[in-house]
Amino acid sequence: MKKYVCTVCGYVYDEEKGAPELGIAPGTKFEDLPADFACPYCGVGPELFEEQ
Repeated sequence: MKKYVCTVCGYVYDEEKGAPELGIAPGTKFEDLPADFACPYCGVGPELFEEQ
């Protein structure tokens, strides 16, 4: 499982943990996130995340 960091605000999406606060189950791969996924802190899209 990988981690991805928002290049704008530093939020880290951890595939192992998911994002339960956003309704994203643990184990959800970054490429399988919903099409409307946005950083919960600053609102940018997944194109501004980088693999950590």
